[in-house]
Amino acid sequence: MADRELAGLSGEAARLVGSAREAQAEGRWDTARGRYEDALRACPATTAGATVSALFRWIARTWLESGDGDAAWDVLEASLSVAEAAGDALARASALNTRAGILFARGDLDGCEILFREVKGLARRGGDRTLMAMADQNLGSVASVRGDPDLALLRFQASLEGYRSLQLDERLAPLLSNIARLSTDLEDWATAEDALDEAGKVCERTGDRGNALVVELNRGRFHLARGNDAAALMALDRARGLGETGEGSFWMPEILKSYGTLFRRTGKDELARSCLGRAEEEAERRGDRVLLADVAREWAVLHRDAGDSRATLVALNRAHRLFREVKARRELADVDRRLADLESQYLAIVREWGESIESADAYTQGHCTRVAEFACRLAEAAGLPDEDLRWFRMGALLHDVGKVAVPEAVLKKPGRLTDEEFAIMKRHPEAGVDLLEGIDFPWDVRPMIRHHHEKWAGGGYPHGIAGLEIPYSARILTVADVWDALTTTRSYRAAFGTDRALAIMDEESGHTLDPELWALFRADVVPVLGDGRAA
Repeated sequence: MADRELAGLSGEAARLVGSAREAQAEGRWDTARGRYEDALRACPATTAGATVSALFRWIARTWLESGDGDAAWDVLEASLSVAEAAGDALARASALNTRAGILFARGDLDGCEILFREVKGLARRGGDRTLMAMADQNLGSVASVRGDPDLALLRFQASLEGYRSLQLDERLAPLLSNIARLSTDLEDWATAEDALDEAGKVCERTGDRGNALVVELNRGRFHLARGNDAAALMALDRARGLGETGEGSFWMPEILKSYGTLFRRTGKDELARSCLGRAEEEAERRGDRVLLADVAREWAVLHRDAGDSRATLVALNRAHRLFREVKARRELADVDRRLADLESQYLAIVREWGESIESADAYTQGHCTRVAEFACRLAEAAGLPDEDLRWFRMGALLHDVGKVAVPEAVLKKPGRLTDEEFAIMKRHPEAGVDLLEGIDFPWDVRPMIRHHHEKWAGGGYPHGIAGLEIPYSARILTVADVWDALTTTRSYRAAFGTDRALAIMDEESGHTLDPELWALFRADVVPVLGDGRAA
């Protein structure tokens, strides 16, 4: 604490503030908050505005560290009001710095950057070198999230030099943790390890158990990233030990999530499930959507490693839905990157699932991937928005997922199917929809799966609907599905060449195929495919 912020405090208030700082250093934020509030009540009416503003600000920080940004924001209103009433520019800058931190947590990078720059200007004019270093640290965090690691490291280095010159050991550990995390992401292992080692020594020297926990958690993540499982386990054990000695730790679910990753990777699936389940329960209890989404993503990897494609998609779907909610509430700065990563994982697992369906029949291998490519080309030509194309592709990749319910003898039969066998085959669209029960894709793929064997003139299956009754996405898929069926070798015949396939599909236009979509496919897609057999 700066001397100016302690001015006017009574002996009891000063004692309470010191006690609050001790609790804060141990990560006991509820206790710290209570003691700051008691100190505020103990202040005489003549207490300096800077001190009262600082007490409100410190109370706000305890709410922020406890995960309640709304409560922190409300308390900061009081901090700002007191600073402005006192005409104290530096007190105002300190309150704005904490407010900017809340905007950062909510993902409002533009808003928080404006405030952090204002804070740095006010601090420079007021000669507050500590606040300048804090602003540099925070601007570094903004640059990191914006994807500019070089600028982030420059900002962090400026902040580090400032704290060191002022001998502010209590500020060094969280900054060094930031440097370590960024360097780990960049795979700059030497810088990350040096930062973690120094941060650990600082925490030991200052008795800062709260930041020591974060340092050990980040050390565990560092070793996980490097594949050093034994070292990761030791670091996570130290972090857990530090968390269990306080009133409960805000970071414990993060520790459990990292344990889950470690145990999954080392083949201890039951332990991984236990840790992820406990992390999920705690995240549910506190309503932390970001943590829930991260845990769901870990569940997805666990299920994928076990070869359970359906469970993987359920977990990915939950993570995607949660991150979309977070984005709508602007609670996470890098949510767009996380969503893009998730959608890439979605596509990969859907492609793998589609390929696994085809693996039993050499003649249909690659069918789902080819159909998805043809269908996406047609959908793009038909004007489907770019943001929908990714999910459309997933539906196309999964259009035959229901064939897992069809006996191999029927799937691989070289000749014409009997009526009984065809009746079994005709169940696969509905079986596919049933299989996807509980997987609420962000873009509804079920109509594609259910209706891709309907016919424009009626008489298809499973419902025999016709014309515009058939969902548009399914009509697009039907054109692509028929094209691939004709232009690839099957167990009962050789592939047709492009000219013959075109002639057959011309005949099917208005009967099996939507004539407008077939005309568009013929004009815009076929010319870029070359020989259909090579497509």
